[in-house]
Amino acid sequence: MGRWPAALRDFDADLRVRAAAEKTRRAYGGDLARFAQWCAGRGLEPVAVDSRVLRRYAAALSQGGLSPSSLARNVASLRSFYRMLREHGLIASNPAELLTLPKRPRSLPHVLRPEELAQLLDGIPLSTPLELRDRAMLELAYACGLRAEELVTLTTDSVDFDAERVRIEGKGSKTRLVPVGEPALRALTRYLERARPALMHDDQRALLLSKSGRPLSTSDVRRRLRIWSARAGLGGAVHPHALRHSFATHLLNGGADLRAIQELLGHSSISTTQVYTQVESARLKRAYASSHPRA
Repeated sequence: MGRWPAALRDFDADLRVRAAAEKTRRAYGGDLARFAQWCAGRGLEPVAVDSRVLRRYAAALSQGGLSPSSLARNVASLRSFYRMLREHGLIASNPAELLTLPKRPRSLPHVLRPEELAQLLDGIPLSTPLELRDRAMLELAYACGLRAEELVTLTTDSVDFDAERVRIEGKGSKTRLVPVGEPALRALTRYLERARPALMHDDQRALLLSKSGRPLSTSDVRRRLRIWSARAGLGGAVHPHALRHSFATHLLNGGADLRAIQELLGHSSISTTQVYTQVESARLKRAYASSHPRA
């Protein structure tokens, strides 16, 4: 493999310095490991790769049936890797900058209507510790537009009841403060007073605990949401991100500024947030088509 193992270790170290998410590091590492193997089979060292080689590799991935989204991530991985080599002075320019990203069909996010969310949240009983926890968890997810990963990393110190806000550690270790409404605060108070002490087995700082007293995982959040959405008659395919999408769309529909929504969601780019304007546009088109006499 020549110099590839050392280069891949340097790349992973660079991603750590940039505070890349664990999931991103794993994905990019896997992409680059496959690329290294492909290059090693052709006798190519990292610094010997040029834009022609990268185009051949991208074509091979495409012909191998890789989806547009996976191909786009591979291109992003290569750009990051060769940016690192250029910044370390090992190459003069980044050959991956000349790679074009494949166009990905952008589907609109799944958004629940306000009445569907009320059906989901109000339908969770408040009898057992797990029910109280789930009600607090899903109320908070919708009230603050949280990712599942952000939910499970909350601690008991994350919620400021006096200021009515939540401190969230988002992607790239970026911290943001998000307001939280009265229904979510009431649900959290009930959970902390009546449920969490029953679930806690040791000195655990995580806010949301499993029945065994450990911090919840993202798969736990997905599983519990599937259960409650199925019981609410919404089907079992509601994903935690649908609550985040609903949060953003309902704010936009209520007149919130797109920049404010960007800040609340923790998006680094406004272009990411702009997808919600497409959701609103699609809603207006449906309303027009069903209501206007000459639509």
